[in-house]
Amino acid sequence: MAAACVWGESGDNDHMKRMIALIALAGCTAAEPVLPPQLEDTCGARDYENLIGQDATALERVLLLGPVRVIRPGDAVTMDFRPDRVNFKISENETIRAVDCG
Repeated sequence: MAAACVWGESGDNDHMKRMIALIALAGCTAAEPVLPPQLEDTCGARDYENLIGQDATALERVLLLGPVRVIRPGDAVTMDFRPDRVNFKISENETIRAVDCG
């Protein structure tokens, strides 16, 4: 004869409710942190604003000193903020759409 599990006691029901709540919460994801707007050009991004709208290959002809990150759509990107790093954001059509610090 097979043993049956009975959830008849109120303590067991409370435990089950807590477990269901924890499982439901496990599916939630944290929102991306919002960084404060950058007021200063701490990385020299303004020096590269003339590249906005150009093909991404234009970066191959530019001397870039210091930390640089090229971000394409769908790229995995760390969330660390580095005020001295220049970010080049590339659009779907492989043109430079933005240059900023971080």
